[in-house]
Amino acid sequence: MLSEGRIKLAIGLLSFAGLAISGYLTYVHYYSLHPICLTGGCETVQSSSYAVFLGIPVALIGVIGYVLIPASLLIRGGWGTLLGVIFSFAGLGYSIYLTYLELFQIHAICQWCVTSAVLITLIAILMSIRFLRDEKVQAGGHQVS
Repeated sequence: MLSEGRIKLAIGLLSFAGLAISGYLTYVHYYSLHPICLTGGCETVQSSSYAVFLGIPVALIGVIGYVLIPASLLIRGGWGTLLGVIFSFAGLGYSIYLTYLELFQIHAICQWCVTSAVLITLIAILMSIRFLRDEKVQAGGHQVS
C-alpha cells in the first residue's frame, strides 16, 4: 500500500511532467513554432481553432492546472485534499473533452496531448486514493491533518 508521502511525491512528479509538457506547448504557441512530433498530428492539433479557449491557449490552461494540483498538496487537512480532487478531475474532464476533439473534430492525434491525458488520469487516481483515505479517517472519528 502506498504511503501518503509516496502518493504526494508521485503526484508532484507527475505534475512536474505535465507542467513540462504544457510549458513546452505554451512556448510553441506563443513563438509560432512547429512542435516536435512523432505522430504527425501535433501541429494540426496545435494550430486548430480548438487550441485556444476564450482567448487563452489550452496549453497555458494546462500549465495553470499542473501548478494548482501540487499546490493543493501544501494545504493541510481536508480542504487541500478536496481541492486536489477538484483540480485533478477538472483537468481529467477537460482532457477527455480535448481527446474527443482530437479524434472526432480535428482528426489528428498529438503525442503531447495523449501523454498529458495519461498523466492527469494517474494524478486523478492518486488524488482519489488520498480523498478516500481521508474519508475513512473522518468516518473513524479521527481528525484529518
